[in-house]
Amino acid sequence: MVEVNYVHEQDFNTEVLEATLPVLVDFTAPWCGPCKRVDPIVHQLADELDKKLKVFKCNADENPNLLVTFGVMGVPTVMLFKDGKMVERTTGYLPKDKLLAKLKPHL
Repeated sequence: MVEVNYVHEQDFNTEVLEATLPVLVDFTAPWCGPCKRVDPIVHQLADELDKKLKVFKCNADENPNLLVTFGVMGVPTVMLFKDGKMVERTTGYLPKDKLLAKLKPHL
């Protein structure tokens, strides 16, 4: 099982924007019910797409500047970054097959 680490404001550029692989970032919060439903899907995608994609979680409460920078208005928000740019984004719960369908064209 691939470990999904947290990314923070101070390492976001290095880990996400400068990454050579596409990067999926799950903006989440510990108090958020829908986030808890998205969490296992994010972990499954990390396992299934290992070597094609890096996956991080980002605690919305601890990284307010990132929320402002990327216009995150609600959690969960899942964003896919490729070559330093956001190329896909979803807000709210999406079943795994629908989320995967949005990601596939970019991988």
